[in-house]
Amino acid sequence: MLIADDPAVPWWLQIAVFGLLGGILLVLLTVALEQRKERRPAEVPLTNDSEARVLLLNSDAVPGREMHEILGLVQGHTVFAIWLGKDLSAIIRLILGGELTEYTEMMGRARTVATNRMIAEAAKLGADAIINVRYMTTSVVGSAAELLAYGTAIKLKE
Repeated sequence: MLIADDPAVPWWLQIAVFGLLGGILLVLLTVALEQRKERRPAEVPLTNDSEARVLLLNSDAVPGREMHEILGLVQGHTVFAIWLGKDLSAIIRLILGGELTEYTEMMGRARTVATNRMIAEAAKLGADAIINVRYMTTSVVGSAAELLAYGTAIKLKE
């Protein structure tokens, strides 16, 4: 037990120990609050009806349909990060084991946003479909991640 008048324990060590214990308590409280919080849906709705009709495929052709015109490359891009409280709770989970749900949710939201931006760009070109859809992710700094969705916008024959 630490006693303030005990000369064997320097004052700076007492402050460091209490600061560390306070930090650990803060992280544990953050983890508990995050676990109790309701989960938000990761879906971001499309803005108009023409965007909702754009077909997405990761193949180079639409089965049963013939390509009429290649409109070009379309892409959607976003950079997402999580706030410090979620980052600290993820670090605890990394130590204890288990899925890092904070990052899973962050990347799910980023993928939805990037995909919807790509679809919006294709809809502006009048595309019926986006083929060869691909996703690329890169760590930017700390817990921030960049996500790029890209593909080839095409018009289909009627």
